Amino acid sequence: MGQLQRSALFIDGANLYATTKALGFDIDYKRLLKEFQSRDNLLRAFYYTAMVEDQEYSSIRPLIDWLDYNGYRVVTKPAREFTDSAGRRRFKGNMDIELAIDALELAAHIDHMVLFSGDGDFRSLVEAMQRRGVRVTVVSTIQTQPAMISDDLRRQADEFLDLAHLIGRIGRDPNERQARPAPERTPRPNPSLESRYGIRQNEDGDEGQ
Repeated sequence: MGQLQRSALFIDGANLYATTKALGFDIDYKRLLKEFQSRDNLLRAFYYTAMVEDQEYSSIRPLIDWLDYNGYRVVTKPAREFTDSAGRRRFKGNMDIELAIDALELAAHIDHMVLFSGDGDFRSLVEAMQRRGVRVTVVSTIQTQPAMISDDLRRQADEFLDLAHLIGRIGRDPNERQARPAPERTPRPNPSLESRYGIRQNEDGDEGQ
């Protein structure tokens, strides 16, 4: 039996949320993790999102806490506040740079990158990963009008996986209660390249976890 390829998931949280909303379903992140663990030797699953820091309660906080203690590496930063042309308070947060840096730093340790985003700005990152010998699968959808993935990103990817075809495998049961189980809180070390990615070099040069 051949050795499974080493892979990592990179989830653009805001883009994935918009895509699932357009498709009319919610993701069960426990099922998503198990699905991709069954496909590859999954080393890491990153989730990126901007947070509104000055709000006493954020609707996304329970999800972030659950992900952080159930197999995902959550990367956040404060959202930037601005006022639109109508004078309304808006927030914007772009995690492209954080995602790209993590992917490029991890490139030497993985064979397969799975990118959950349809943002065309990631085309250059996909190309850079491919130059480093990493195969890239992009997960988004063309089942909406308009499609949620840019043509440039879809063409650049080695494989395109339509999220609509995964609903039965990673979707949450609509009848399931919204409340998530309390996370098991385990202390974590300060992030460094080794501790953050959980990869170490053995004496013979092979990677381990």
